[in-house]
Amino acid sequence: MGGGSAAKACACARSVLVLAAAACAFAVAAQRAAASEILARDATNVMLRVNAKGEALVSYTEAGRARKLLAWGAVNAIAPTTARAQVSFRLDYAGGWGKYRGPSYASSFLNRCRRYDGPALAWFVAACKAPDGSYWALQSWQRMLPNLGLAPWTRKLGVHELHLSHWSGELAKLGIYTDWVYSKHFHHLFGRYTYRGLPVYGFRSTSTGVPLDSFGRNVFLDTFDSAYGAGWRRENSFLAQTGSGSFCYGFYPHAPYAGYPDVGTRPEGNGTRYRVTAKGPGVTPLVTWEGAGLPDFEPSNPAHVGLEARMNTLQRELAGPTGRCRIN
Repeated sequence: MGGGSAAKACACARSVLVLAAAACAFAVAAQRAAASEILARDATNVMLRVNAKGEALVSYTEAGRARKLLAWGAVNAIAPTTARAQVSFRLDYAGGWGKYRGPSYASSFLNRCRRYDGPALAWFVAACKAPDGSYWALQSWQRMLPNLGLAPWTRKLGVHELHLSHWSGELAKLGIYTDWVYSKHFHHLFGRYTYRGLPVYGFRSTSTGVPLDSFGRNVFLDTFDSAYGAGWRRENSFLAQTGSGSFCYGFYPHAPYAGYPDVGTRPEGNGTRYRVTAKGPGVTPLVTWEGAGLPDFEPSNPAHVGLEARMNTLQRELAGPTGRCRIN
């Protein structure tokens, strides 16, 4: 979940009640960063520069302090494997001093950033085209928002994370569909996360779906104009399943999670629209999907019956034989 624990991808539960309860520092030395990389939180005055050596210099202000960060050493992503870690940047939070031992490196950085002509990016802050034709981008996104439509009750839950990416070619893709589940009583969303035609997934996670390796990815779902109120609210987050990259989520009533305010059972978060965001694999950008919600299921409506049948077939294809989602 965005607040720190993620529900496993709509894992099939014993009952609707079970599903409703558990649904689905300043450094001078260069260091490795975790994969699209989180550079800062609530950053302002952000600037991106790129040179011809495959380095990016990011300038920003965080907590009232002006900072310069040098990043290099990674592009795109590799397919999931247990043989090695996912690609990641080398980061120098001293603006080049840690890498070159020279205090003037940032001030003499030769910017060769050209106009960005790549694909449209959500959560856009800055982007450019490097001399070798690859792209660098900065995106700012509220990953930590609490689930179940609640407003942040601490500063940490509302921060905007600054993500850096570096890629060439196509971006990751979220293929997402909507239908109904549990004898059509609840709205349902499912899909698959892929990169260059292969599923995106990790090999290890906690019991609540938090990835424990550099390949795993959570999928974050927002709902618009729902029972929670007007505008976008965070509904939940869930894990792309190992092997298939598939996921699913049912819009059930939920009791607040551990550590949440005691606000009573939360309603079904059905919205008029849905938005899904996921960190790209490796150092590729954040990607999003947005689509319309569905009306309540009407068994006498042939269009509803036909859609449900087609979506059930599609979900079986996406999830494969190891799929753990409810299909009906």
